[in-house]
Amino acid sequence: MKNLLLHTSNITSMWAEVLKSIKDSGINNLEIYRTGNRLFMIMETDANFSFDGKAEADAANPKVQEWEQLMWNYQQALPFAEPGAKWVLMEKIFQL
Repeated sequence: MKNLLLHTSNITSMWAEVLKSIKDSGINNLEIYRTGNRLFMIMETDANFSFDGKAEADAANPKVQEWEQLMWNYQQALPFAEPGAKWVLMEKIFQL
């Protein structure tokens, strides 16, 4: 994974449209962690959030599509991911 942080250090001002699309979809909190070449995302959403709805809105938003193309330079899909998918849902296997 290339150094994503060097290229997106000013993410909040450069990509305000992308942040707005995240908030408008019903995502109230979003955290992304990195270890090595793996990213892990935690999302807190409201009751109206839909993965399908978010995907449709993203597909219709040119700025989000521009962002997604840029991110393919820094992310790689997992071997078992659907074609074109950078993120996959995880199954919780433990909670204390």
